[in-house]
Amino acid sequence: MTISKKRFEKLKKIPDGKIDYSEIPETDAAFWAKAELKMPETKKGVYLRIDPEVLNWFQKKGRGYQTRMNAVLKTYMEAHKGRDAR
Repeated sequence: MTISKKRFEKLKKIPDGKIDYSEIPETDAAFWAKAELKMPETKKGVYLRIDPEVLNWFQKKGRGYQTRMNAVLKTYMEAHKGRDAR
């Protein structure tokens, strides 16, 4: 999940006393005893030939265009898992 810089700055200004934690469960020693750190997979750099209009469209959306392109490809992959043997 990502958050815009504008939204993040707005949230940082909320005093701790004004934050509603009622829907967040307490974490106890048992929780932390089982907790483990999982680092995200490192992305792989590839050379990819893309139609100029596709690249331009994504770039016009601003920063993070490569992340958005990856998200589109991942969504397509998830939607087609198990459909073919190739």
